[in-house]
Amino acid sequence: MEITSLPPVIAIDGPSASGKGSVAERVASHFGFHYLDSGALYRLLAYAAHHQNIAWSDAAKVASIAADMHISFAHGEVLLDGLQVSAQIRSEQMGKGASEVAVHPEVRTALLQTQRNFRQAPGLVGDGRDIGSVIFPDACLKIFLTAAVETRAQRRYDQLLQRGERADYAAILADLQQRDLRDSQRVAAPLKQLPDAILLDTTDKNIEQAVAIVVEAFKKGLQS
Repeated sequence: MEITSLPPVIAIDGPSASGKGSVAERVASHFGFHYLDSGALYRLLAYAAHHQNIAWSDAAKVASIAADMHISFAHGEVLLDGLQVSAQIRSEQMGKGASEVAVHPEVRTALLQTQRNFRQAPGLVGDGRDIGSVIFPDACLKIFLTAAVETRAQRRYDQLLQRGERADYAAILADLQQRDLRDSQRVAAPLKQLPDAILLDTTDKNIEQAVAIVVEAFKKGLQS
């Protein structure tokens, strides 16, 4: 009987605004792997619920939407049912909505297979909060990417200003602290560093340095 192995997965988990998305996307590009932005899935779901006037607290209705969404990532853009919605889902409102819908076990279950379907040859780099613990527990490399909450707030603040949006550092900091608490205390797949995950603190590191560390860790894993 022929034995086939699944494509390798690099799982990068961490809190909001830690830079895990930027790092994951560049690592995927480096190796020519597919990329899964799981946070975008929850933002998309919050966006879809909002436009259907469904409260983010209504777990059953939000979960039912998840089953019907057609999602794809192409050239750095996010498409929902064929429409480009990258800018819409990157707002602070949808970020808050993503965190709220993600606490529901029904919602996380509804999106489980959607995320696993991204695992295709030659490999996948996924970022989120439960990529290594729930979505791909067999990932060959698990990274817990974090940074001081003040650093993360400053990065988000600068990012919003660069996009020409209004930003309030104090409000962003308070929101990130609230998200961290909600993500770490939720019943379904709480955010935490796994025993087999490498801690990568980017408080004093830029994206290029973080990418280099992940790339080197993956190469080293292949050699062992």
